[in-house]
Amino acid sequence: MVTEEEVAAIGRTLVDANQPLPARFRALFTLRNLGGHAAVDWISRAFGDDSALLKHELAYCLGQMQDETAIPVLIRVLEDTGQEPMVRHEAGEALGAIGNPSVLDILKRYSEDPVVEVAETCQLAVRRLEWLQEHKQEPGSSLYLSVDPAPPAEETDVSKLRETLLDESRTLFDRYRAMFALRNLGGQDAVLVLADGLCSSSALFRHEIGYVLGQMQDEACIPQLTAALRSRTESPMVRHECAEALGSIAHPSCLETLRVFACDEERVVRESCEVALDMYEYENGAQFQYADGLCKLQA
Repeated sequence: MVTEEEVAAIGRTLVDANQPLPARFRALFTLRNLGGHAAVDWISRAFGDDSALLKHELAYCLGQMQDETAIPVLIRVLEDTGQEPMVRHEAGEALGAIGNPSVLDILKRYSEDPVVEVAETCQLAVRRLEWLQEHKQEPGSSLYLSVDPAPPAEETDVSKLRETLLDESRTLFDRYRAMFALRNLGGQDAVLVLADGLCSSSALFRHEIGYVLGQMQDEACIPQLTAALRSRTESPMVRHECAEALGSIAHPSCLETLRVFACDEERVVRESCEVALDMYEYENGAQFQYADGLCKLQA
């Protein structure tokens, strides 16, 4: 049993800007997995930080915890146009992940946000909440232990899922459902289909593809993730997710790329590579996944 004092010590590491970013990330995921109001409170305090990457991850963790006490702070972050788009987007996604329909009205309002990534995220979150109401249940859990922004499609034919995934005339919700169905199917064919999604016109969609490929940890997509990270015209939100995916895959061929882009001109890319290098060390230096020693459950 973790004591209040121990939770507070972890929380102080999270909010201490003088601590190395990987240490703060490990503290964050420890708090996420411990759960409880004190953990939510410490995570919420860190939204005053100047790292968009950290704040984005704070919102992600609050959504994964599915603790309704986090709803007010996530609404404030979504409403705060002074926050970076990737932070506001993650707050919208987290509100959908928590699953309380009381946030439908605010999500519908921000479904028309001028920042397209925020608008698309809130549209997805609305559809997730509506799906939950229609089906009166949470989607079945996946091997990845994550609360996803859309339930997986029931289709299991990779070619049919590919058609939906890459069809830009389909709703983003349907394409996300195909994405998570492919992830759950696994295997190199599914990985390569997902990697084709990195050419989609939606930056939000491309960023989620990077996240899913990182969960799958399959070396087959390293060239596509590397190309996206190297592209100076790619959205920093996408490049950051591809960097973390490479750190999660942790193949030796990823190492030099991550070291190079740890000096990138985009702060969120630099910091993502710093975290990815820490993930790489954990994957290759211990039998557990990144930060498992601190109870991190995410792949």
